[in-house]
Amino acid sequence: MVSPTLSVRVLRTPRAARGDLAVTVSLIVLAAFALAAVFAPFLAPYDPEAVDFGAVHAGASTAHWLGTDALGRDTLSRILYGARTALLGPLLVVVLSTVLGALLGLLAGWRGGWLDAVLARLFDVIFAFPSLLIAIMAVALFGKGLTAPVVAMSIAYIPFVARLTRTLVIAERHRPYVAAYRVQGFAGAWIALRRVLPNVTPVVGAQSTLNFGYVLAELAALSFLGLGVQPPTPDWGAMINEAQSGVAGGYFLPALAPAVAVVIVVVAVNIVGEELSRRVGGAS
Repeated sequence: MVSPTLSVRVLRTPRAARGDLAVTVSLIVLAAFALAAVFAPFLAPYDPEAVDFGAVHAGASTAHWLGTDALGRDTLSRILYGARTALLGPLLVVVLSTVLGALLGLLAGWRGGWLDAVLARLFDVIFAFPSLLIAIMAVALFGKGLTAPVVAMSIAYIPFVARLTRTLVIAERHRPYVAAYRVQGFAGAWIALRRVLPNVTPVVGAQSTLNFGYVLAELAALSFLGLGVQPPTPDWGAMINEAQSGVAGGYFLPALAPAVAVVIVVVAVNIVGEELSRRVGGAS
């Protein structure tokens, strides 16, 4: 007779194995795109901005694996170079919003009182505006490109990180180890920065990983609208925008390839982020 515990273990094993496989594949995909972005000059078969009117809308072939666009530019080369802006922008947003949001959330959760109330009202004001709208306003004020949207998106995502950090810090503040450090005479700032912040960092980091995928999609949308990275610089969102005229004529590959790249990276990031959240939640 098989024990109930063994049965449950046997039933769960295939599902766990599939989950581990999905995470492994996602990590490999993300690493591949990151390496492609770094080594694009060595991997790209052509200059991404080189125009060839003799190869306009060429289909996939050994010469052009993903075909060419309306100006005869190699789609694969532009995908590889476009990974630079497509990944760099979200990375900057996540780093800035996580660092600033974690510090503000730590300050609000640790100090409490009027400071917590003021920061909460400030976050509410930022929450009232969608991040994409804030980015569009920044572009209108400071011009098109990557800098203005990155700064605007960082500001928009700070409240998400700050609120999560605040909640975690309030819970940590009442734990016995904090009281023990206070009894030993350690300063409050030292306890908060050296002990409390490291304890909440794994949860905040897992959430920030998920934010990366959201930001990537939003920055790609901005480029698609013509408000982000400007042509002829390769960018996945801008490539989709430039390929719209070809889609009407039946040339789908120049638009489909960057769109698929965006979807693949966003899905891979979400899988990794959810796994990190699950593991952090299980360990807490």
